[in-house]
Amino acid sequence: MVGSIEAKSLLSNGSVQQNGLNLEEKLDEFRRLLGKSDKDPLRIVSVGAGAWGSVFAALLQESYGGFREKFQIRIWRRPGRAVSRSTAEHLFEVINSREDVLRRLIRRCAYLKYVEARLGDRTLYADEILKDGFCLNMVDTPLCPLKVVTNLQEAVWDADIVVNGLPLTETRQVFEEISKYWKERITVPIIISLSKGIETALEPVPHIITPTKMIHQATGVPIENVLYLGGPNIAAEIYNKEYANARICGAEKWRKPLAKFLRQPHFIVWDNSDLVTHEVMGGLKNVYAIGAGMVAALTNESATSKSVYFAHCTSEMIFTTHLLAEEPEKLAGPLLADTYVTLLKGRNAWYGQMLAKGEINRDMGDSISGKGMIQGVSAVGAFYQLLSQSSLSILHSEEKKPVAPVESCPILKTLYKILITREQSTQAILQALRDETLNDPRDRIEIAQSHAFYRPSLLDQP
Repeated sequence: MVGSIEAKSLLSNGSVQQNGLNLEEKLDEFRRLLGKSDKDPLRIVSVGAGAWGSVFAALLQESYGGFREKFQIRIWRRPGRAVSRSTAEHLFEVINSREDVLRRLIRRCAYLKYVEARLGDRTLYADEILKDGFCLNMVDTPLCPLKVVTNLQEAVWDADIVVNGLPLTETRQVFEEISKYWKERITVPIIISLSKGIETALEPVPHIITPTKMIHQATGVPIENVLYLGGPNIAAEIYNKEYANARICGAEKWRKPLAKFLRQPHFIVWDNSDLVTHEVMGGLKNVYAIGAGMVAALTNESATSKSVYFAHCTSEMIFTTHLLAEEPEKLAGPLLADTYVTLLKGRNAWYGQMLAKGEINRDMGDSISGKGMIQGVSAVGAFYQLLSQSSLSILHSEEKKPVAPVESCPILKTLYKILITREQSTQAILQALRDETLNDPRDRIEIAQSHAFYRPSLLDQP
C-alpha cells in the first residue's frame, strides 16, 4: 500500500522479525512475565466488536497468530444482529473489488453466502461475517479472519488479557456479567480498555466515572491491572498500516511491558502513568467533534466558520482540563491531536454533519448502522451535568458572582440543548457562535490559568 510502513522480514529459521525484534521472542518475554508454562498459550479476548476493538484483535492476530501453541486471540460479540440488504450489497462490492479477499473467501468456501445475501436469498449476521474479517461498522476495510465467540462466559473465563472494545454505555453491564464468571479464578486478568467517555456521579460529591473505574468496580480487578489505550487515530487507517501512535496508561507494572508487546512498526505505543485524565480527554473531544460536524454542514464547509468554532471549543476544553488536571498543560498536545483527527474523520463529527443535513435524526438514537455507538452524545450529557453543579462554582469574570462552570462553556450548553433536551435545532450552534455577547475565547483560557481551578475530587481522588 502506498504510504504504508511495513517492516517485517522472515528470518532463516522461519520466524518473523519486526524492525529487528523477533516476534516470538517478544511473545515469549511477555508470557514469562505472566508466568505462562510452555504448553499454556497466552489467551486474549476482545469484548465488543466495534471498529477499534475488531482492528485491535486483528492486529494482534496478524502479529502473533502464527504461534498457535503460544498465543490465542478471540473476539466476543452478541449473536443475532442481522446485516441489512443494503449493507450486504455493499459488502459484495467490496469483496469483488479485492482479489486477495475474494480468493480467501473462495478457499474457505465462504463466498457463496455473500452471493446469496447480495441476491436477497439469505440473511447474513454480524458475528458470521466477522469470522471472515468483516466488521459491521467498517465493511470497507476487510480484516484478517478472526475467531468469534458469541457466548460471553466461554470467551472470558480463562482469558489472561481482556480488551474492552465496548462503548461506555455498555461497559458496566457487560463487566458485571463477566465478574460472575471470574468468581473461581485464581489468577488476576489484565484488562485493556479502549473505551472513551464518562459518566457523572453526584454522591457523595460530584465526580467522574470512567470506563476503567467502571470495570474495576464491576469486577473487583485491582486498578493496577486495568489500563487504558488510546490515541489520535482512525481504526481502519491503523489496520491499513498508516503510521499511528497511541498511549497505554496505567500502573507501571503492566503498562511498560504491554507497550513493548503491542508496539508494531506502523503502530507506536508509548506509556503514561496518567490513566484517568487521558480517558476523560478522550471523551471530551467527542463532545466538541459533534458540534464541529454541525458547523461544517451548516456553513457548506466554510473554513472561517470552522476556525471560529475551533477557537471556542478548544478554549472550552482547556477550561475543563484545568478543573480536572493538576498539570493541564501536559494534556494539551494529546488532546488537540485526538480532537484534530476526530474532526477530520471521526464518527462523532460525521454524526453532527448528518444531523445538520437532516439525513439522520435524534430519534434514531446513539447507535447508528454502519458506524456503531456515537459516544459523544452521552458525553455531552455527562460533562454538562458535572459542570452544572453549584458546588463547583467559580467567580464570573464580569459579574463578579459565583456561577457554575458550565456558564463559561456556551458551546457545551448549546450542544446539550440540541442533543439531550432537544429544545433547539442544529442551527443553534451557529447562533451560539454569532452571539455578540460571546467573550473572546482567550478570556476563558486566562480565567482558567489565573485561578486555582483544579478539583481532584472530580476524578474521585483525595
